[in-house]
Amino acid sequence: MGAPPAVPDDPAVVAARARARARARRRRQLRRAAPPPPVSGTGTPPQAGQRFEWANTVLGAGSLVGGLMFYAGVMHSSAYFAYFHVRASILGFGFPQMIIWSLRLVTLPVLIGLALLAVTPRLPELLVSLRVPHRVTLGVRRAVRAVARQYVLFVAAGVVLMLLWQHIQPYGWAAPLLVAAGLVLGQSDAANPVRPPRGLWRRGFPIAAAALFLVWMIALVAGSLGTQDARSTAAHLVRRPAVVVLSVERLSLTGPGLATETLPGMHYRYRYTGLRLILERDRRYYVLPVGWRARTDPAFVIEDDDTILVQLMPGTRPQDGTDIR
Repeated sequence: MGAPPAVPDDPAVVAARARARARARRRRQLRRAAPPPPVSGTGTPPQAGQRFEWANTVLGAGSLVGGLMFYAGVMHSSAYFAYFHVRASILGFGFPQMIIWSLRLVTLPVLIGLALLAVTPRLPELLVSLRVPHRVTLGVRRAVRAVARQYVLFVAAGVVLMLLWQHIQPYGWAAPLLVAAGLVLGQSDAANPVRPPRGLWRRGFPIAAAALFLVWMIALVAGSLGTQDARSTAAHLVRRPAVVVLSVERLSLTGPGLATETLPGMHYRYRYTGLRLILERDRRYYVLPVGWRARTDPAFVIEDDDTILVQLMPGTRPQDGTDIR
């Protein structure tokens, strides 16, 4: 037999109902007293520690970018002036000049590559925000994971290209780029879904090695562009500013296209024409004769003093898109 039904006026039932109402009243009071949850997108103001961390991150990234740009400028200017038999270290370029030289590397392919590098880790989220069909987003995720898991092939391909170094010029920069890409992919979550790499040897050493290979790649690209720019300058030498040197004494200036005149009765008795300016630095003029050849001809350094007068004039401007020699 079951228990008899409770009587409505039973004191135990009345007391239980009163306790339940009291507990419900206390819960409502606690909910009203509790602070409201933060609204998404507003958040609390950043604390001092957060501001310091943000500033430290910005300064660290800026220092890294500035250092890489300075290094690229050094490599580019060294290769450029080495083509004209001049050591860039004696020219006394400072940090701002090196940063300006490094901007030569900021080309359209480099900008496209950096944009793709920044977007690739967030590509699935970008596709979702663009309302791309789910099956396409899922396929992209799988493709990214498949590529990341083949990081060893990237490293192996870079090593093979290093062994074929003489045969891949002037694209030798691809070898360190592949090795660095493989090392970075090997640290991603897609390549290590079960056990993320931790510790010095599994994470610190590959990241440091990837950074070294990237620095090497920057040196190769900057040096290649520096030599390429120097060859372009030599090929269109007549477009450079013309230099006329007037001297009290005869100078040992000889070269293809260089002409010497004697001016009797003048203070500056000797006049040299047929020179083109490469660089003016600290009252020193680095000049080449218009018929200069990289393999055999020297560059001249004219120092402006009381015995020498240097005149600068416009170079030759072609009328039909070609140089006039």
